[in-house]
Amino acid sequence: MGCCGEVDDDAPPSPLAAPPSDLLEPLNSLRRQASLSSGADITISPINSNFSALLCKDTLHTILEKLALADLARAACVCRLWRSLASDREMQIRAFMSPWKLRDVIGNPSSGSFWRDNSLSKFAVSHRVSRGDSIASLAVKYSVQVMDIKRLNNMMSDHGIYSRERLLIPVSKPEVLINSMCYIEVDTHAKREVVVLYLDGGPGLDRNLNSLLNRLSAERAKRRVIDSLKRSMHVDDGTAQYYLSASNGDPRAALTQFSEDLSWERQVGMA
Repeated sequence: MGCCGEVDDDAPPSPLAAPPSDLLEPLNSLRRQASLSSGADITISPINSNFSALLCKDTLHTILEKLALADLARAACVCRLWRSLASDREMQIRAFMSPWKLRDVIGNPSSGSFWRDNSLSKFAVSHRVSRGDSIASLAVKYSVQVMDIKRLNNMMSDHGIYSRERLLIPVSKPEVLINSMCYIEVDTHAKREVVVLYLDGGPGLDRNLNSLLNRLSAERAKRRVIDSLKRSMHVDDGTAQYYLSASNGDPRAALTQFSEDLSWERQVGMA
């Protein structure tokens, strides 16, 4: 500095102060240190941890079975091990029943995706239609809306009740599901697959009788097909049943396969 407080231009500049050490560290390194300094911020997962418990099937199974359906679906996206456990049928069924405290769900759905949705709209009460029933009276009895009954049963008008033996009623009170036995059914009129609750205790004799009648009808239809194949092929009963079974129940495919086999046998015989 010169005289009278003037700045000397020839004086060397003073050195700059060193920046804080934090600024010299990469951002990711700082975040890693911050997470390590606080145990509450550490998230255990196969991605950022070598936590061996997550690789043990028994331990992982115990953890996953506590999850809800939505969380179970997310867990299935983590890795192959998690997917194999989270996609287990029994685990999905338990997660399906858990929110409603169901005792059991009987039946096999048409698709595995059925278990992914356990909302209350998935359930319905089976009501056997009797003389004097109307949509309005059932709405009052079960404390639901008329339109909800019609929508669930695929009904255009109230007169559709007279052509049906039963109606599906939406579940308005989740309490009725507690400790209940439910059945997976496809309602032919409603054209939907639902979990049905029978307030009278179960499907009962009518359900078993309908199942028996359907099975007998299917057996009679199969018998007619076999008899027709026997006449067309000029073979015995066992041969006709074999080709029908090999063609997965398709008579045309059975005849085609029989003709091909017959041609092959003739060619071998001529050779």
